[in-house]
Amino acid sequence: MHSILSLLSHSKTALEAALGLDPATARSEARSLLQAVLQVDRAWLIAHDREVVAPEHQARFDAGLARRLAGEPLAYILGEREFFGLDFKVTPATLIPRADTELLVELALQRQSTSVLDLGTGSGAVALSIAHARPDALVTAVDASAAALAVARENAVRLGLLNVALVESDWFAALAGRTYDLIVSNPPYIAADDPHLVQGDLPFEPASALASGADGLDDIRRIVAAAPDYLRAGGELLLEHGYDQADRVRSLLEQRGFGEVRSFRDLAGIERVTGGRWPA
Repeated sequence: MHSILSLLSHSKTALEAALGLDPATARSEARSLLQAVLQVDRAWLIAHDREVVAPEHQARFDAGLARRLAGEPLAYILGEREFFGLDFKVTPATLIPRADTELLVELALQRQSTSVLDLGTGSGAVALSIAHARPDALVTAVDASAAALAVARENAVRLGLLNVALVESDWFAALAGRTYDLIVSNPPYIAADDPHLVQGDLPFEPASALASGADGLDDIRRIVAAAPDYLRAGGELLLEHGYDQADRVRSLLEQRGFGEVRSFRDLAGIERVTGGRWPA
């Protein structure tokens, strides 16, 4: 049997060796696994680091660590991920919410729109974060995956949100006749042959939510082409995209007739979101 301190030390070393994690990340992941098993917070672990881990807890921790050492994303092992200050259930049916996408939520909230559409909602991270921050807004969240929508629905219930409508739809297919002040999306935007698709967490995530044609822009083209039919006069479209796609996305929006087209940088200085306004 191991103490908490020795168990964390051994697992940190194993994570560094197997996955190439830096020491701080490996230590954080080991702590997160053990906190989940013991159902305690970080402060408790620190205060009780000499305590011996019970055999049943050791077995559960070892099982989770084995999954992580095999490359499975920590979020899927824990079953949740924090995003925009909220905890979201995640499963292999959904993408894992990432901090980069918080920019999309921040930009949406700046618009003060009361009618918002989130395309490709997955776990609901974007739509539900907007709905949580803006209880006066009605947010419609769509996804083509029934399994992903089930996760989003559970997250909406967990957060107690009543201002969200969940719709199974292939982009706009099930939304005939509806219009919105703001459309947001974090669509698939990775090129089908991009080597990153076989690295890190990506091999475990749903391929349909990641890759989009030879240049990664097939779904963005579909969204840009159809969005004006679902935007109210003066409404806006905001799209997350890859680190090197801003120029092409701006061109697509301008060619379609959007005005006030611009890109927005994330905390790393990368143009991560591009949007435009449909003429009034």
